Amino acid sequence: MGKGRGRETMDWNIDVISHGWDGAIYRVRTPSLEVVFMGLTAAEDLAEVENIDAEVRLPDGSRWSATIFTVAEVERLMANWARTGEALDGSYFWCSDGLIVREPGIRNMTEVLVGLLAEGDLTHILNRLDEPP
Repeated sequence: MGKGRGRETMDWNIDVISHGWDGAIYRVRTPSLEVVFMGLTAAEDLAEVENIDAEVRLPDGSRWSATIFTVAEVERLMANWARTGEALDGSYFWCSDGLIVREPGIRNMTEVLVGLLAEGDLTHILNRLDEPP
């Protein structure tokens, strides 16, 4: 995987097989799942990402969609919508495949996803992108 874009220094609290740039996406592989983060720019600090689209791929071949936000990002969006009049003047937040995490960063988001899978919750929270075989 390509290097040289975005800051990649991360101390993982989970077993990570590989992580890095793969073209325009950032890919993280663990023994239990693979996460493809989309929409990052080369200038972004990977430890500070607060709003990102991700695809989770499980060993059984299933693919799951997530839009991951931090609590702070949800607050920022709602405050902005209060000014612009969107979402009933910022009075609600809704996202069909949304997952809200406390802390920012690709590392933290991956660790949350691995934890959700280990607890048996990932497939109940995220949206499946493919049909079961």
